[in-house]
Amino acid sequence: MIKPQPLTQAAFAPYGDVIECGIGTSFDINAGFATRHDALSTVSCDGDVAVSIFEGRPRPLELVLLERHPLGTQAFMPLDGQDWLVIVADAPTPQACKVFLCTGAQGVQYNRNVWHHPLMVLGAGQKFLVVDRANPEGNLVEVPFKVPVPISV
Repeated sequence: MIKPQPLTQAAFAPYGDVIECGIGTSFDINAGFATRHDALSTVSCDGDVAVSIFEGRPRPLELVLLERHPLGTQAFMPLDGQDWLVIVADAPTPQACKVFLCTGAQGVQYNRNVWHHPLMVLGAGQKFLVVDRANPEGNLVEVPFKVPVPISV
């Protein structure tokens, strides 16, 4: 059984970026009526970039596979303010997995080729703003696990 750790930029740095207010440079814009939290992550991809909304549905709290995207980064930002889980690994094995508990105000961007579990929400379904490569062809490698690995939240 794997237990999640809190998501921090330092702990997540080998895998990508944490996207949240207060991490980078912030400044007022629009005559002081808005604050820009600037360049929290940089998109990298071969081809066009797409902005999508994913609707995550509850699933069993267990690791079943890892995937990676060799042709571009992939960013997820929760839209409903609910906690969620991020699972990453240095290799596509259950033993290599690290599980992070993210607040509803934290997003992540996975670097290219980072092994990660598909979207895992906690509780009710959630929507996420997703920024990734527009054409998914050739940009997905999946490795299923023989036995699911439970997560303890």
